[in-house]
Amino acid sequence: MRGGRPGPRCAPEAQAAPPASPARHRLEHLWRTSSRPGPGIRGSVTSTWISGNADAAEVGPRRRSSTHALRAAALHSRRQAAAPSMGLEQEHQVSKDTEAGLLRHSWTNLDIALQRDDTLLRSHTVSQDGRKDGQPVSPSSSMAYGVLDIPPWYLCIFLGIEHFITALGGLVAVPLILAKDLCLQHDPLTQSYLISTIFFVSGICTLLQVLFGVRLPILQGGTFAFVAPSLAMLSLPSWKCPEWTLNASQVNTSSPAFVEEWQRRIQELQGAIMVASCVQMLVGFSGLIGFLMRFIGPLTIAPTISLVALPLFDSAGNDAGIHWGISFMTIFLIVLFSQFLKNIAVPVPVFGGEKKCHTSKFYLFQVFPVLLALCISWLICFVLTVTNTLPSSPTAYGYLARTDTKSSVLSQAPWFRIPYPGQWGHPTINLAGVFGIIAGVISSMVESVGDYYACARLVGAPPPPKHAINRGIGIEGLGCLLAGAWGTGNGTTSYSENIGALGITRVGSRMVIVTAGCVLLLMGVFGKIGAVFATIPTPVIGGMFLVMFGVISAVGISNLQFVDMNSSRNLFVFGFSIYCGLAIPNWVTKNPERLQTGILQLDQVIQVLLTTGMFVGGFLGFLLDNTIPGGREERGILAWNQVQEESKETPKSSEVYGLPWGIGTKFCTASCTQVLPFWPRLKHGGKDPLDTSLADLYERDKMYITHIPEEDTF
Repeated sequence: MRGGRPGPRCAPEAQAAPPASPARHRLEHLWRTSSRPGPGIRGSVTSTWISGNADAAEVGPRRRSSTHALRAAALHSRRQAAAPSMGLEQEHQVSKDTEAGLLRHSWTNLDIALQRDDTLLRSHTVSQDGRKDGQPVSPSSSMAYGVLDIPPWYLCIFLGIEHFITALGGLVAVPLILAKDLCLQHDPLTQSYLISTIFFVSGICTLLQVLFGVRLPILQGGTFAFVAPSLAMLSLPSWKCPEWTLNASQVNTSSPAFVEEWQRRIQELQGAIMVASCVQMLVGFSGLIGFLMRFIGPLTIAPTISLVALPLFDSAGNDAGIHWGISFMTIFLIVLFSQFLKNIAVPVPVFGGEKKCHTSKFYLFQVFPVLLALCISWLICFVLTVTNTLPSSPTAYGYLARTDTKSSVLSQAPWFRIPYPGQWGHPTINLAGVFGIIAGVISSMVESVGDYYACARLVGAPPPPKHAINRGIGIEGLGCLLAGAWGTGNGTTSYSENIGALGITRVGSRMVIVTAGCVLLLMGVFGKIGAVFATIPTPVIGGMFLVMFGVISAVGISNLQFVDMNSSRNLFVFGFSIYCGLAIPNWVTKNPERLQTGILQLDQVIQVLLTTGMFVGGFLGFLLDNTIPGGREERGILAWNQVQEESKETPKSSEVYGLPWGIGTKFCTASCTQVLPFWPRLKHGGKDPLDTSLADLYERDKMYITHIPEEDTF
């Protein structure tokens, strides 16, 4: 937390000009914002910034140049002063004289004239929403730090840890879900290694995405879109775990036979993820994602995302059923914190600012509902274990709710362990697994594109242009490739929950997410951290899964807000798609012999695809939505496109979405790079629009002054 007001924001490079008056800086800001598209500028910004009078507010919406705005402001002031004593003809003559005289002034005189208005600008009263008259309005005005700002180092560290904790539930959940099908349910030490590995790789992918990808403050982590096809692949007859690995008394975790069993399975997952990630990189860096999004609408996305979590009800129910009392307690705490106590602020001590030490309000329950619930439930399980309230017999109901069943992993885990590529052996490739993971890749890409637009709107940045989206999807593909090489058993994607945390903290700086990436790297290196999370009691995890999977399903259904659900066509498409996404995989799982073609590889591909509910539902939704006649408004395509409005190349978007260190603007600006779909676009004949100086602006205006017709009045 930070006391006092936020620190000064970083100024664009173009404003680092020789010393000038505040009025000259205001005029420069005016010129840069008067032609900026998108929701960041309101209609009254341009004229109000100069004159401070709301009556001239019609200048801004027309996106006039700085010269036009200046003319309008001056004319309006002279007209107001002369109106009581003039007729229309005199006013018309004053308009022409004022316009020509003002624009023919030297730059110095113009500066003096604007300095005279500083007192007026400073004396304006504060409006109801807390802004001064004439202060520009933008979506980022409510953010303490914008996407380009750099908060103090201690605030970056604090908020980076907060983002790590926010993503913790999803990061830990993925390896724990896969553990049973990888034959690791009785090997918590290897589970802790998987958790540390996913922490480490998520940190690398986060840094790549923020620095070279879409460049928005988005955290990267494990994706549930890969869980369903992974479980489908591991459920094939050739990959089902032997019976002896399911019995804790028969498992020797250090024996070569057991190590061979689980490593063979994770090597198959690694190979499938690495091949599928190449497809994602191709779609992203080639620009194909824009073409695909023309045909993918809400009726395709809703069943796809919903069916990521709905088929996992069996896994969540089994874990929660270990001890329903503990599970319901965890659910109750999560619901209590996230829904009932979310608007209750907790006083926390703050150091710094004008007051050396004081308290500030912090919405603790809104930011950390899952973490608080897990910690409290974990503590209660520990108390029940110490008092022997929970049964001590391994065969008794509720035994796995004890905290000492996995306590040995804490002593066995090393303090420091650096994950490395190929740590589980060489990846192997299975065609069935590749096709299944590709289905997950498509779902992950669609969800990530929506996350980009949501994050940009939340932090007040322009909508991401095509090259930024292409680069973001391509970098996510590279992240999945790294995840496959390191052996997380999963890929990476953008984390929606962390985007929500940006709105809660009101800090949209990407430097905070860079810090969060570094925190993830450190947590992945400390082996004891992963071991601690591997000891969470099973029913506590089950309670968390029930809430988490329910929310994921609801997020998928929420895409129907763009669709006309009074249409029988849309009701049929969604209902049929989601129901078949549940029914067909269930039947194929129970009757695999009915799909035998005689070709083993083809049989495996068919079985993996048809047992992946998100593929079945998403494919049917895509097919029916694009073939059954229906209007674009009825299908929700118009509203969907409005939400995902593409950004034009402006100085602001170039600053936010351009590559770092001048790549593409000062270096590597060859014409051949401009045809690359993921490369930033240059304007002004290959010159970075941010490099246009104030002198260039004056020369352009002076040239314009020379050609003002006498009869041209504003």
